[in-house]
Amino acid sequence: MIDRMSCGLMPAKPHTVLRDVDGNLLHEEMLTRGGFGGAFSYLYHRYPTTAAVEVTESTRGHAIAAEDPRGRTPLKRRLYDTRKLAPKGMPFECRVPLLFNHDLTVYFACPTTSDDVYFANGDGDELWFIEEGSARIESVCGWLPVKAGDYVWIPRSMIHRWHLDATTAAMRMMCFEGHGGVMIPNDFRNPVGQLKMDAPYTHRDFVRPEGPIGVLDGPRELIVKKGGKFTRLLLERPPMDVVGWDGFVYPLAFAIEKYQPKTGLVHLPPTIHSTFAGPGFLVCSFVPRVTDTHPQAIPCPYPHSSVDCDEVILYVKGNFTSRRGVGPGAISLHPAGIAHGPHPGAYEGSIGSTRTDEMAVMVDTYLPLAPTVEAVNLEDAGYHDSWRTNPQQDRGTKA
Repeated sequence: MIDRMSCGLMPAKPHTVLRDVDGNLLHEEMLTRGGFGGAFSYLYHRYPTTAAVEVTESTRGHAIAAEDPRGRTPLKRRLYDTRKLAPKGMPFECRVPLLFNHDLTVYFACPTTSDDVYFANGDGDELWFIEEGSARIESVCGWLPVKAGDYVWIPRSMIHRWHLDATTAAMRMMCFEGHGGVMIPNDFRNPVGQLKMDAPYTHRDFVRPEGPIGVLDGPRELIVKKGGKFTRLLLERPPMDVVGWDGFVYPLAFAIEKYQPKTGLVHLPPTIHSTFAGPGFLVCSFVPRVTDTHPQAIPCPYPHSSVDCDEVILYVKGNFTSRRGVGPGAISLHPAGIAHGPHPGAYEGSIGSTRTDEMAVMVDTYLPLAPTVEAVNLEDAGYHDSWRTNPQQDRGTKA
């Protein structure tokens, strides 16, 4: 929901008659947020939008997050290696849940083929980060090209499907399902909704759909997820018959390298990397940047006790200043309640450095994140002990 967009056919005033060149009445649909008090879009269809000839429970869909007690007890820092996931399947059903709470579910997916049905997620907005690969997203708003390094926002209940680039290998993608929505932080907007001049990105940095499509092509099957259950609707006709739309609700993409990082005299808190937000969580982007300018600055993040937030980081590429033994595709979980920070030697070793080349995506949550059985199967058992300054030291008496 970055700004208003308008394309295709529409009447001069909403809720009035609109006909095509042959005199056929077009059908208006309102896609609304927050009841009728939030952002919305008008969609103009060639045909009515509600017709389905079959409605059944679906045997297709992705795994639903379920807690594995082994993933939370005992309380410690954890690392998950997504490179262990076998590439397979379609984006709407191959995503693997790793962590979740009331506000957020974190998935990872390694799809190898395009969706063969349409999908609509009624349980939340989807914010994807594409680690590898490229694709086009087909939606009622048009075509959206996406590539490695892009964040991709798909609104709740938006009918869409992914078309993978056949010339590339399997995609690798992380998904944040924001149950209360995913938004631009309010601090970045002025009173009229425009992005402020000191925001870390501009309106021009966001890619909008190319459309509308307006043709009766594609599958007639639609899979809808709601309450963790999947429903199959066989439609009378494919749903891509929108010939015009206008509003604030549509899929969009944002390339992480276009994020404008801030630098201070001394090390600034990670909130300066804020990119997207939702109720109960904050998504941050770490990109190559100039480090702190004080002659005695310690550029590496300081150790801290995060007593209110769980922290999750996907390491994308580069040399990670504060960690050793992590690489692209690793996901760390540092839970609230125990101190965390750089590995031994990284803090002092950063003195004198002038820039970083790391790229990573972070999410902080206020409610604890529960690891799933899928996460437990990807865990690096030795990660917590990698902070020990003397790994050979006796561990002491067990409780």
